[in-house]
Amino acid sequence: MAEQEVSAPHRTTTVEKGRFIAAHCSCGWRGPARRARSKARTDAAEHEESP
Repeated sequence: MAEQEVSAPHRTTTVEKGRFIAAHCSCGWRGPARRARSKARTDAAEHEESP
């Protein structure tokens, strides 16, 4: 019987650095630096949907 690997849920946050904001994930993924918070949140949501 093969063991199935259970993956941890992706937990995303946004991190501000100066004038830019980027989405970061607990899996190590990092989105591009953005000036618009809404774009960074969209990046995070898209990553959570299809990691």
